[in-house]
Amino acid sequence: MKRKNTWVILAVAAMLSVPLAACKDTKTLQENEQLKAQVLQLQKENGQTGNDLETMTADRDALAKENEKLKAEIKALKGKSGKKHTTKKRHRTNS
Repeated sequence: MKRKNTWVILAVAAMLSVPLAACKDTKTLQENEQLKAQVLQLQKENGQTGNDLETMTADRDALAKENEKLKAEIKALKGKSGKKHTTKKRHRTNS
């Protein structure tokens, strides 16, 4: 009789554990799908950020070149205007 009760208890425990395991698996699957969606979104954002970074780097390099060019122009203009003409201003005297 004791052996029969043990088998019945094991059978009941097994039958109860199947729905619980299935429920847990369903919850895990739902979480897994949500995480996959989040990973895909983050990968998409990461790709866009990489593209933005490349664009900004190219813009920065272009601005640096333009800045150097303008500095060279300023230096050249200062060199040309290095010789200043001295003019004497006449002061009026009140007589």
